[in-house]
Amino acid sequence: SDCRWDGEFLLNCSFTRISTIPEDVLETAITADFSYNNIKTFLCTDGRNEERILKHLNLSNNLISELSLSTCRNLPVLETLNLNGNAIHTLTLDIPMPAHGSKKYRKVDCLLPALKVLSVERNNLNTVPRGLGLLQSLQTVHMSSNGIQQIDVNDFQNCSQLKDINLQNNKITKIHPDAFRDLNKLQVIVDLRENALTMPLPQILISLNFFQLEVDLSNNAW
Repeated sequence: SDCRWDGEFLLNCSFTRISTIPEDVLETAITADFSYNNIKTFLCTDGRNEERILKHLNLSNNLISELSLSTCRNLPVLETLNLNGNAIHTLTLDIPMPAHGSKKYRKVDCLLPALKVLSVERNNLNTVPRGLGLLQSLQTVHMSSNGIQQIDVNDFQNCSQLKDINLQNNKITKIHPDAFRDLNKLQVIVDLRENALTMPLPQILISLNFFQLEVDLSNNAW
């Protein structure tokens, strides 16, 4: 009852002290703001799997500790997802599992096909969430102020549309030389400020296109 509705497409439930998202409130909203509440869990689907027209979802500054995006099959036009300021230590995407009795992997459809911006700043992640490549439209990923310790070779695999990566203020000590090699559309910034890097990164820098890209490595330990 404390949520504010503009009568058409905008639902604002911020600062309403709710602990769960009311049923059916997302059916007609294009933008939904649930920030600054006491929400601990979020399920994309209510079991009916009816597609929604939601484009922008703000769940920042809540109490979410675990979140699975693998159930978000009913949000085909979602473009931005803001998860900043929660307590997320596990963010699960739809990782392919071996088919029964076979070493081959099942074919996995792309997840959240329209998602362009994923922001998970100020949480408790200690690794980059696996499977970001399933977000085939992803252009911006912000993961600053977490506890991420290293960047592996497959962390951004298949993220062919990625333009902007922010990893500022983590605990990164190691980055695989080929971690960003195939990200040909990076053009805004790779932000690695305020980490724990101790060695220069010549192989990584050579693989990036400096004519389009800004890289910030300030305030590290070297």
